[in-house]
Amino acid sequence: MAAPKGGSAGGDKKGKKPHKNKPTSKKYKHYTVSGNTIKKTKTCPRCGPGTFLAQHKDRLACGKCKYTEFTIKQKVIG
Repeated sequence: MAAPKGGSAGGDKKGKKPHKNKPTSKKYKHYTVSGNTIKKTKTCPRCGPGTFLAQHKDRLACGKCKYTEFTIKQKVIG
């Protein structure tokens, strides 16, 4: 007896999986448009343009070469 056509040997067909919408790519958040000009956010000085720095709570970091810039918090005395 031959296996049924279409893939599985058991013969239990489940059909196509339902389509799931994927979230929009995050690459567009690195650019801002004002008028006819486009501005990029901070890029890595070691890796060059095209590699953006991730914005964390207290630092900017490059995921490729591990370059890090810490942001300075000023304490308010009073």
